[in-house]
Amino acid sequence: MILSVDRITPLISKSWGKGGGILVSDVGNKIKVLMAKVGVDTHDRGAKMLCYTLRNAGMEVIYTGLHQRADMVVKTALQEDVDVIGVSHLSGSHFHHARQIIGEMKESGLQDVLFIMGGVVPQAEVPALKQLGVKEVFRANTPVREIINYITDNVKK
Repeated sequence: MILSVDRITPLISKSWGKGGGILVSDVGNKIKVLMAKVGVDTHDRGAKMLCYTLRNAGMEVIYTGLHQRADMVVKTALQEDVDVIGVSHLSGSHFHHARQIIGEMKESGLQDVLFIMGGVVPQAEVPALKQLGVKEVFRANTPVREIINYITDNVKK
């Protein structure tokens, strides 16, 4: 099930408060971000909070919901013509899913889409994920402004 950020906003507002401290900006040609949770990882509060924050920073955000497969994520990315695929991981299966998503992206011709990951990823594993093709890895407690800046600086528009 794919959810619009507008449908999850009330859920996030309850836990974070109205506005969340990030100013809304109109960037004209909005960056389109697909946020996904793959596999059996059900810890999605951080992903939902990031969706809300990216939307408030002027991006269009699509959240896939839980339990997605790599092929489902890439198919949605194609259908929605996104600029960024973001995957949140807290379950320790980041290498497995990164390989699958990158493989699906190559098969589908999505090499120009920025693929980022975040969550509980040991610092020692970040270089190996980047070598696989993940463009950036945002570990737990990364300031959201850093994520917003990275996306806006690296999306080819």
